[in-house]
Amino acid sequence: MTSDYIVECVNIARHVGGGRPVKLVWTREDDMSSGYYRPMAHHKVSIKCDEGGLPTAWRHNIVSQAIVPFGANELPTHGVKNSPYLSVASVVDAKIFTPKLAVPPGLWRSVGNSQSAMVMEHTVDLLARRAKRDPAEYRRAIFTKVDDVRKLAVLDLVCKKAGWGSPLDAGWARGLAIHECFGTVVAQVAEVSVLGGNLRVRRVVCAVDCGIAIAPNQIAAQIEGGVCFGLGAALYGRITLDHGIPQETNFDVYRVLRMDEAPAVETHIVPSKKTPTGIGEPGVPPITPAVANALLSLTGRPTSSLPFVI
Repeated sequence: MTSDYIVECVNIARHVGGGRPVKLVWTREDDMSSGYYRPMAHHKVSIKCDEGGLPTAWRHNIVSQAIVPFGANELPTHGVKNSPYLSVASVVDAKIFTPKLAVPPGLWRSVGNSQSAMVMEHTVDLLARRAKRDPAEYRRAIFTKVDDVRKLAVLDLVCKKAGWGSPLDAGWARGLAIHECFGTVVAQVAEVSVLGGNLRVRRVVCAVDCGIAIAPNQIAAQIEGGVCFGLGAALYGRITLDHGIPQETNFDVYRVLRMDEAPAVETHIVPSKKTPTGIGEPGVPPITPAVANALLSLTGRPTSSLPFVI
């Protein structure tokens, strides 16, 4: 995966000769045209619920590129196969299909969780809406049923700190998402508006259970970076291929999140005596479904593809 520029550097060194060192620097255009991309993925979910609106049967099919060319390709199932939402269902049917495509995929930050969190958490909000239940209360019912105390703790903390259920300014809504990856559970509540047709996220409140908090300031920094990284991808992350040639090759046409678009991010840590777990990636997955769920409250329309289109 990372041998291309090494091979190029070796070939240059062979031509230069004389034992002299070679420094290879790609241009931004070279980097974006020759890089490895977040794998394309499509999820199809069919769910049957009981009279209370909780899942009793869950069918989940994933079509995704194989991220690594060796071993079992389970990376796209991360965040799905061990989800508590599947645990309450008596029938679970899940399959993964890995088509061979010419576009080279890579290990995007949080890997399969970046996609599965969006699917699982947005689907759960749709189920809560169909059951006419508050999204936080709906999740609480599921977590209680499967005795998932860690997710209950982050849910309670994030709802308290975000003021879940309290009034917001006109034109604004909150969206909730909770996801576990690399042993860490992160809950996020995003405050979102689409005033004037522009999607804006002004505040994101996060609750984190990562075991013993060795360096709380570093935890907050990683969560803040993960939120902004994930939000930028959800808003603007699109590479268009024309006969295999990337059309977005620099930041004039490939947008990233700008400073004036970054939300205020609050991070609250659940006290724990358990072994420390990961923190570099778990802040990324929940932000996209949190925004999508806020948009669902504002518009009544689900999000079926990314990046967001308003």
